[in-house]
Amino acid sequence: MSNEERVWLPIGSVVKLKKVRKLVMVYGREQLQTSSNKVYDYVSVPYPEGNISESYNLFFNHDMIEDVLYTGYENKEELALREKIHSLEG
Repeated sequence: MSNEERVWLPIGSVVKLKKVRKLVMVYGREQLQTSSNKVYDYVSVPYPEGNISESYNLFFNHDMIEDVLYTGYENKEELALREKIHSLEG
């Protein structure tokens, strides 16, 4: 998926990932995984459990999404942030 086609999911979105049995809920975007020093599109927690511990956080990129089951809350602030992120992608 190119940056022009990418639509950032809002916080609270629930997705099914490829090759991952458990559903996850997005709670952060453009996140640094400190153990690998790599930046991922999203960080998530298991759904419906939520935050269990840092070891259960799952970092993933757009291309790992199989299905979006629920899209989180969107308002003017969310749309403005998404536009800012998109402009930084260049």
